[in-house]
Amino acid sequence: MKYGLDEIKTFLAVVESGSISGASTRLAIAKSVISQRVTHLEAALGVELLHRSSRGVTPTDRGRVFHEQACAAIAQLEQAAEAVTDAEEALSGLLRISVPMTFGTHYLSPVLCEFMRAHPRLELALHLSDRMVDVAAEGYDLAIRITRIKEDSLLVARKLADSRRVVCCSPNYANERGLPKTLAELPQHVGIGYARLAANHLWQFAPARRRARLHLATPKGRILTNNGEAMRDAAVAGLGLAVLPLFIVAEDLRAGRLIHVLPRETPVPDAIYAVYPQRRHKLRRLSIVVEHLRNALAGVPPWERDLSTR
Repeated sequence: MKYGLDEIKTFLAVVESGSISGASTRLAIAKSVISQRVTHLEAALGVELLHRSSRGVTPTDRGRVFHEQACAAIAQLEQAAEAVTDAEEALSGLLRISVPMTFGTHYLSPVLCEFMRAHPRLELALHLSDRMVDVAAEGYDLAIRITRIKEDSLLVARKLADSRRVVCCSPNYANERGLPKTLAELPQHVGIGYARLAANHLWQFAPARRRARLHLATPKGRILTNNGEAMRDAAVAGLGLAVLPLFIVAEDLRAGRLIHVLPRETPVPDAIYAVYPQRRHKLRRLSIVVEHLRNALAGVPPWERDLSTR
């Protein structure tokens, strides 16, 4: 029994979506067709590729091996197609990109829309979420991460910009509780926490001297949330001090809704990275979109222009 590329791509979509319905939405194909293609592929190969249950589908051990090698093969096919295309030929194909929610809606979405206008034959699937996606396993071409990145042998990381952070609070909080004058006074204040980071990671400050240890000063936690904009809203409402990226609070600092606390202290900064699977690094459309993002964020990032935090 023979099988074709459509069956393979459908299987990959099922694994990466985690369900038949997810693959159906992603490929814009009826669920019955998805099921038929996967069943046909399993019959042709003579192996079970998926565990099926009421909670969704997961690959079997052989399914995981097939998924990994098939992804690499599909990437090579795409690279082969681009290799025979003239360098000046219009970009085409699908880009699947995952971007953090706030950064995506405020800054990156307009940049990507500009890129899509310049390349009308390209397709874009933009996923906005603060969840740390598994770029390779979930089938993304590219993800934007704002972090202090760790080594990952499966991913290529290109730095796009720095992401400075500041301690801030509302004028009302400052009037009612006063402001800390030193890091040692922070534990006497109320803090707004970020659920995706431990407090000892969130409230780290750069040492005054090189090679000295990082300073850790953690306020008393009262509010914990998994979204930076919700943290910002809580700070504006006067509910505590928050450490937040400037790209989230720059407008509030300009407007006076928030004030910069401890301006002589520097929370350990993050950086903004474009990360993508090793196997896709030769794709022309991927390298060009990454370069477009780097150029858009080069120099002083847009959220820091005309802003003084010192």
